[in-house]
Amino acid sequence: MSSFTPPAAPTTRPDLRGTFGMVGSTHWLATASAQAVLERGGNAFDAAVAGAFVLHVVEPHLNGPGGDMTGVFVTADEPGRPRVLMGQGPAPAGATVEHYRSQGLDLVPGSGALAAAVPGSVDAWLLLLRDHGTWDLGDVLSYAIGYARDGHPLLGRVSGTISMVADLFRDHWPTSAARWLPDGEVPAPGAVVTDPEYADLLDAVVAAGAGAPDRATAIDLARAAWRERVGAAVEEFVATPHRHSDGGDHAGVMTAADVAGFAASVEEATTVTFRGYTVAKTGAWGQGPALLAALKILEGCDDAALDPSTELGAHTILEAQKLALADRDVWFGDPEADDVPLEHLLSEEYAAARRALIGETASHEVRPGDVPGRATPPVPVLRTEYATTAPAGSLPGAPTGGAAAGVGEPTVPGPDSPEHTGATRGDTCHIDVVDRWGNMVSATPSGGWLQSSPTVPGLGFCLGTRLQMTWLDEASPSALTPGRRPRTTLTPTLVLRDGEPVLALGSPGGDQQDQWQLLFLLRVLVGGYTPQEAIDAPALHTTSFPGSFWPRTWTPGGAVVEDRLGDDVIAGLERRGHVVTRAGDWALGRLSAVTRDPATGLLGAAANPRGAQGYAAGR
Repeated sequence: MSSFTPPAAPTTRPDLRGTFGMVGSTHWLATASAQAVLERGGNAFDAAVAGAFVLHVVEPHLNGPGGDMTGVFVTADEPGRPRVLMGQGPAPAGATVEHYRSQGLDLVPGSGALAAAVPGSVDAWLLLLRDHGTWDLGDVLSYAIGYARDGHPLLGRVSGTISMVADLFRDHWPTSAARWLPDGEVPAPGAVVTDPEYADLLDAVVAAGAGAPDRATAIDLARAAWRERVGAAVEEFVATPHRHSDGGDHAGVMTAADVAGFAASVEEATTVTFRGYTVAKTGAWGQGPALLAALKILEGCDDAALDPSTELGAHTILEAQKLALADRDVWFGDPEADDVPLEHLLSEEYAAARRALIGETASHEVRPGDVPGRATPPVPVLRTEYATTAPAGSLPGAPTGGAAAGVGEPTVPGPDSPEHTGATRGDTCHIDVVDRWGNMVSATPSGGWLQSSPTVPGLGFCLGTRLQMTWLDEASPSALTPGRRPRTTLTPTLVLRDGEPVLALGSPGGDQQDQWQLLFLLRVLVGGYTPQEAIDAPALHTTSFPGSFWPRTWTPGGAVVEDRLGDDVIAGLERRGHVVTRAGDWALGRLSAVTRDPATGLLGAAANPRGAQGYAAGR
């Protein structure tokens, strides 16, 4: 019998059940498009790619073709082998600490072309389609091309985001003003908007593979055409200085050669076992192993200490998160360039030592652990000044001057700043798909938000800002280094039992992604919640670590909670020394998930009700 607190109320929507195929994502049009592919005989990979390209179009404030993505998947013919789809581009050749410091910078800016890593998302999706999909590229992209050319209803949050950066666009980013301010006005929520330049680009990419002798060659020709067209347009455009989040005008450093030199890849997943389950994540170039470390720390605790709905459970989970994230910030980096001691950081012995550091009161320190034979890198610079009054990770309400226009993954100038250098935040998308054959994929696309940097003429989209996660400090494993992947926060999850995939999940939310997923996993794997019950349950996270995004702030002892956690639990956390910020009743977490029961073939899906945008579908 579980000692967990049962769900406080009925779920906001049903846990979907069926045997044919299931999809969950952060936007109903992406979910519907992916499900349509399943209905027409496509597999989970065809469906995920179709849905992902739709997300580029319908959630432009949360992701874009100029951004990045990571995915974790299993195939029906190798169900016990989780793999990672790596769509995180590296720093351009000209992105050196010396050059950025010569620009008067002490941090990589949160917006503008200097913050851009090489775009990686599109190439990764096309690689997945080539190797594991079944459909032709034109059929898969037809959904996104249709929404880009013929239009789609603009989300209220997109309209709100545009309104917050409208002055920046008018005064400093004229190509973005031309793209997003038709007739000089912010488009209203529900207005039908198009992106003909992007539709033309996708049409041209598909046409590049016409006449190829086979499907794989056609997709490779399309990948090459994408790199060529995007690289040439980016190099020409970013050479002109433009406003960045530091208040200065800088030219970018990305070239066509940088874009041409990137190719997505597939890697073996990093895994740990937890209570009989295998949990699969990216390597240490992502933050995923921090979730694995937190699970190993918590595995040795009694069930009563793992219930996020209680004072003891919330406190224990927050403290474990702090320890895991401290190790993330000093030890994680691109393993192709750094010797990341991941085996030690995920070992049973190390987890036991870290578990012993959890006391009765909240820690207000950043406490990375020691690795035998290694000097511990310095803790990143800790800043306590704030760029926004919105609780970190909270779902934004109606946009107003100075409020965050998104969450988790910032930043761009806001309209109330004298120099248009406030901190309007971006965020992320997510999609999960499982099909009747047993293929399963979880993916988190991000970056390239409409507010990231100026729209590139001829492309219809802008570059991302992932380099803001690097440090202008050569001693850091996350130092800005040409050719090195920045440590991304994008962190989808796959769970297996007895060598079979049973659960795929993920969430937007920057530094909060794995924190919210940890709550879900504990409630489902230990507490016996259904996926929808776990998604609906009150969420919380710590901010007691340096944020991954400009301006890299933190709150010593900080804990952000949904008010539905309850006055008694919140008061108990405060007595223990947590610096609590109430975010509202339904403000934290963006999770979606799909499930599979190998014994019965029964499939499931669930999605986030917060923000009235996420959606699950299936049958």
